[in-house]
Amino acid sequence: MSDLATMKCEACQADAPKVSDAELAELIRMIPDWAVEVRDGIMQLERVYKFKNFKLAMEFTNKLADLAEAEFHHPGILTEWGKVTVTWWSHSIKGLHRNDFIMAAKTDQLLG
Repeated sequence: MSDLATMKCEACQADAPKVSDAELAELIRMIPDWAVEVRDGIMQLERVYKFKNFKLAMEFTNKLADLAEAEFHHPGILTEWGKVTVTWWSHSIKGLHRNDFIMAAKTDQLLG
């Protein structure tokens, strides 16, 4: 696991810088199970987690909701039977901030 999971999110304002191409290349290597997706011109991080049933998927979703509230940074979450799709991006800057990579790493830790 990367050092990202031990970091805290910082307050992100509308004028905060998006990650540079060099930062993106470095940070994405630290969370190898995540993919960069672009939707409506907005770069986002996404991962699909698989579970044996809906109950386990829901338990993971609830843990993620608690984490998001604690960090005051909230993802897109789609909970379905046997899987949860998590999408991180910073709404205020319409793209990726270091916070999103921190939260992706923290999300991965919820499995353990």
